[in-house]
Amino acid sequence: MSSTSPHHPPELLAPAGDWDSLRAAVANGANAVYFGLSNFNARHRATNFTLEELPEVMSYLHARNVRGYLAFNTLIFSDELPEAVKFITAAANAKVDALIVQDLGLAHLIHTFSPTLPIHGSTQMTLTESRGINFVHTLGVQRVILARELSTTDIKLISTKTDVPLEVFIHGALCVAYSGQCLTSESLGGRSANRGQCAQACRLPYDLIVDGQIKDLGDKAYLLSPQDLAAHDLVDDLLKIGICSLKIEGRLKSAHYVAAATQTYRAALDASFANRKFQISNSQSRNLAQSFSRGFTHGFLDGPDHQKLVHARFPKSRGIRIGTVVAKSPHGAVIDIGTAVGAGVGAASHDCARPTSKVALSIKAVHTYPNFVRAKKGVAYGPHDLEDRSSINSSRQQTIAPARAAARLSRLAHRRHVSLERLASALSLLGLPTLPLRPAVPPSQAAQYLPVHATHQNHPLPENSRAGAR
Repeated sequence: MSSTSPHHPPELLAPAGDWDSLRAAVANGANAVYFGLSNFNARHRATNFTLEELPEVMSYLHARNVRGYLAFNTLIFSDELPEAVKFITAAANAKVDALIVQDLGLAHLIHTFSPTLPIHGSTQMTLTESRGINFVHTLGVQRVILARELSTTDIKLISTKTDVPLEVFIHGALCVAYSGQCLTSESLGGRSANRGQCAQACRLPYDLIVDGQIKDLGDKAYLLSPQDLAAHDLVDDLLKIGICSLKIEGRLKSAHYVAAATQTYRAALDASFANRKFQISNSQSRNLAQSFSRGFTHGFLDGPDHQKLVHARFPKSRGIRIGTVVAKSPHGAVIDIGTAVGAGVGAASHDCARPTSKVALSIKAVHTYPNFVRAKKGVAYGPHDLEDRSSINSSRQQTIAPARAAARLSRLAHRRHVSLERLASALSLLGLPTLPLRPAVPPSQAAQYLPVHATHQNHPLPENSRAGAR
């Protein structure tokens, strides 16, 4: 029967794509951090760390009683073996706590060259039953990261038939293919997902063709793009099964994301240790949704439910829903906030099915009348990609007068063909706090709004961490 390590209680494992994320993970309660180097890792687009930085990374982690796992999880070609051995030797010398490996031959090689260096079987090994797990154990694999397509019932059955410690993903992005075993990126663009070069073809819009005819799906176009995994309410169930490690996905995401996710799941773990029921707070939910969310589900942990897993309406993070755009005026957009803002939860906002350029407005003040809110004065951004962290850096902000802000937004919307729905989606990125509503005012008096100042809620971040967004 699977159990946790005799030396460690169940751990929280957080991602780190750069130094900021590494510090965020440690500061917010991670027991262990996984990261990649400049080569041989499945997140080649992350900043990652250099071979020369590896000793410093491990010293930083061990000084804070945090374990460090090196993602060495790509398939290896024969002519790369000398370079791979160089990385293995450096990992052993830096006292890396484990290597995360996909390639079975590489696992055997590591066990031969450095038998005391622990090996964790990557989720990309696609291990879905006990016989495969017991086989890789004979190659030197000491822990297995289970495929994300398993339900809690499947995991419980596996745990009764193996003594190998089991790790599961608890939060983050999901692949449409079996645990990353996707050939679409390689077939369409010559970029192999199993070599760290995934082009994320699953996040593109597609048509559904039935009997040679395109089927009208309304606003559904992202047919292969799953929502994100969020299983904070299943932590206690997974620990009772005997899971040794709960893993947060996200080496490509910001330090904001790492801080918010680590903090929330640290609280969930601590509640389980204390035999308390964990109830996520509004602020925790908001932080998770603001840092990155395509909409949250349990993934496959409750069993397969493809209609719930893929809503097909948008492929990227949408922030927090604040309402519905119902009208526009010469000075801005009128938004019906209903109960969306007051609920304080991370619901995904409405979006158009087809991708267009993004326009965001950073609110300095808003005006309200019954169930409506509109921007009066703020910061206008151009149509740069908001996934770029620098695009929301404060040094690039420019405060402008209300009329000028409205005019700029109007020109941007017209030039870039941005619809009212897109403006609503852009506003939702702000994650506005609850706004008090004023006494009833008929829509005909919409110009007589009263000002209510809105302030941004800070994300949990360690000291010295840069602001980031995806």
